[in-house]
Amino acid sequence: MTERSPLYDNGLPRFKGEYLNGEMHGYWEFYRKDGSLMRSGNFISGKQTGIWTTYTREGRPHKQTDFGK
Repeated sequence: MTERSPLYDNGLPRFKGEYLNGEMHGYWEFYRKDGSLMRSGNFISGKQTGIWTTYTREGRPHKQTDFGK
């Protein structure tokens, strides 16, 4: 996986989360370039797990996807 900058060119965050042994692990949030929250959910050793929520630009939950355990 190619590492991308955690910031957009406008200085706002693309994503926030923790790493464990170089892999995404724990709770993560992904943002749109305008700063609004786009998706949130959990990783276990680099794999999406559990319920992930996609949000509208207004911040309301739009869709949930279940990645199981």
